Parts: sequence; C-alpha cells; structure tokens
Amino acid sequence: MKKTLEFKAHDGEIEDIALGPDNKVVTAGRDFQCCVWQRDQLVTGLRWNENLPGVPDKAYRYQACRDSGTFLGLGTVTGSVAIHVAFSLQRLYYVREAHGIVVTDVAFVPESRRGRELLAGNEAALLSVAVDSRCKLHLLPGRRSLPVWLLLLLCAGLIVATILLLQLAFPGFL
Repeated sequence: MKKTLEFKAHDGEIEDIALGPDNKVVTAGRDFQCCVWQRDQLVTGLRWNENLPGVPDKAYRYQACRDSGTFLGLGTVTGSVAIHVAFSLQRLYYVREAHGIVVTDVAFVPESRRGRELLAGNEAALLSVAVDSRCKLHLLPGRRSLPVWLLLLLCAGLIVATILLLQLAFPGFL
C-alpha cells in the first residue's frame, strides 16, 4: 500500500472513520468534533456546543460514525444516537442516552431490496451497538411531501384567486 494523502483531521485521536460516496470521508475525533472531508478539505463539521447549545463540551463526544450517502449516523460516549442529513448536517433524529453507556458502532440498514422491506416505509434505519451489550434499531420516519399534481392544483387555485381579488379591488382590471 502506498500513502496518497496525509493531513491533520483532529486534535488528538480519531475515534472512528467511515468512507462514503463521492470520495468523502467522515471522522469522529476525541476533540468533540465530527467532520466530513473531501480529500484533505473540510466540507463541514459538527461540534457539540454548536449542535446542542447549553451542553458542556466535555459532557459528550462523538464515538462512532457512518455516511450512507444520504444520512450520517452518529453514536456518542454517553450512549446517545443521532441521524443527520449528510450534505447539510441538519439533525433529523436524536435520542439522548439511547444506550446506558458508550455506543461502539453504528450501521445503516442497506438500501437493497431486502433492506427496503425492513424499512417498511421509513426513510432510514440505523442500528446502534453499545458496551451495555444491546443492539437497538432507530427508525427515521419518512418525511411527508405533497404530490406534484396537488402542488400544481394549489398553484392554479392561487393564480385564479389572485385574479379574482384584483378584479374586485380594481373593477375593469381585465
């Protein structure tokens, strides 16, 4: 093996590292940060004091991470589990102390045919394993959205309503 790239990702040890699509790398370090990298360039990162205001820096630390391509799953040394949108790091799911102690690993249910059957309408499923000898399944419910035909119907209704209001306000508008 030949080293192709070396850079300083964290202050101190790296707890976990995960390879994602598009040559992205996610790292969780002992410096209380979780970072998304494109080669040696920081794309975005999370810190506990920014993500959960009012929580002391030293109380939590990211322990395990995984980049499914769409979502980022994180486990902490306090047993908490979170799911974020991979590209914006918007938090979609968080369970404080889902486990009694350190989350040692997290993994997404694969997006295969069998994996979709297990999801049963949920957007994602994350398995977490901890030192408490438990494995837990965390389900991210599907976000509801309007069908395109309904959105177009609402837009058409808004246009008709605007024309009618303008006609009432300014007679002879049309």
